[in-house]
Amino acid sequence: MENLVAIVGRPNVGKSTFFNRMLGMRQAIVDDSSGVTRDRQYGVAEWNGKRFNLVDTGGFIGDSDDVFAAAIRNQVKIAIEQAQVIIFMVDVMTGITDLDQQVARLLHNSGKPVLLVVNKVDNNERHMMIHEFWALGFDNLYAVCSNSGSGTGEILDDLVSHLPGITDESDRLPHFAIIGRPNAGKSSFINLLMGEERSIVTDIAGTTRDSVNAHYNKFGNEFILVDTAGIRRKRSVKEDLEFYSVLRALRAIEDADICLLMLDATQGLETQDMNIFRIAMKSNKGVVILVNKWDLVEKDEKTMLKYEAEMRERLKPNSDVPILFISVLEKQRVLRAVEAAMHVYKNRTKKISTSKLNEFLNAAMEAYHPPAYRGKMISIKYTIQLPTPYPAFVFFCNNPKYLAESYKNYLENKLRETFDFSGVPIKLFFREK
Repeated sequence: MENLVAIVGRPNVGKSTFFNRMLGMRQAIVDDSSGVTRDRQYGVAEWNGKRFNLVDTGGFIGDSDDVFAAAIRNQVKIAIEQAQVIIFMVDVMTGITDLDQQVARLLHNSGKPVLLVVNKVDNNERHMMIHEFWALGFDNLYAVCSNSGSGTGEILDDLVSHLPGITDESDRLPHFAIIGRPNAGKSSFINLLMGEERSIVTDIAGTTRDSVNAHYNKFGNEFILVDTAGIRRKRSVKEDLEFYSVLRALRAIEDADICLLMLDATQGLETQDMNIFRIAMKSNKGVVILVNKWDLVEKDEKTMLKYEAEMRERLKPNSDVPILFISVLEKQRVLRAVEAAMHVYKNRTKKISTSKLNEFLNAAMEAYHPPAYRGKMISIKYTIQLPTPYPAFVFFCNNPKYLAESYKNYLENKLRETFDFSGVPIKLFFREK
């Protein structure tokens, strides 16, 4: 990723608060307990008209045997390798610690430009305390208070000077959000596609707390993959942190173009899966359903057909959603999932000319004319597609309020049949003409 700036440091020094300040939004989870940020969290920041990618990392923990500590160490090292500039954050209140010195050694070995940021400097007394941090051996030292934002301007001025190649991309890449209940295999799916450990994977459900972005550019397909925290039912959300993670996953759905809903084949399509599916469809997102762990299911030649038929019955009226049976562990049909997502994305962004739409309308009305309402004849004059990010059409007719709901459904089904909108919700509006 070009023009990447990584924020690193030990736990609880204020990295995520600084990250949010840079992005101007509450994107990373911020909490008083240490070690909250587990995965890398990407965002785009801007300073003086220049844009760059910013990544918040989990708090670096030294030689601990804890499964998360080891995973976070690996994540921090990957972020350091990828970054062009590194913001090394320390805490003025605690002074230099052993962990700070371990991080400093990593950064000196990286050979990357490092901006040493001393956080929580909110008065003159604390400002006098920053000088001990020169002992860490870096050429640039900045005093900031992430909560108030003081001191960040000087950092940003120097930061962008190290990034001469900053460009403003006008075209937004497609965003594919991997959604579903915890432990369905979302992070493993992304790691397999990317060929590296982008997300922390353990056998503990709910490992992913933040939504984590990854840039995919292989085999002629380019898009942003978003790994989200697993969404549990509300009564299962006990920790405040998990509550924030659910909100983050829902925001990822809002920001996405396509949602890949991942199920656990051994558990089937459960109520919470249906809730997630409806959220995505109501948000006008394209959806592909991935039934993961298919290798664990005892099956014969009819099992897949029966499984799919039962799912489509429950998904009505959105039963044309692509359904793929995959195994991330066995690497079965994973690339087909990418192809299906790209196909649904093309369906969602499809633009149909007014002439073709009205040819469709005339044929549809010849086959089945709108039924009269209490002697009032209903005639649809013409239709156009609206300039929305998802397929939306407006039909102009003489008596729209009397148009039967069944006929509206007929038109939607014919639109899907004629132009292929599989996996995509479409909106129909009826206006008087």
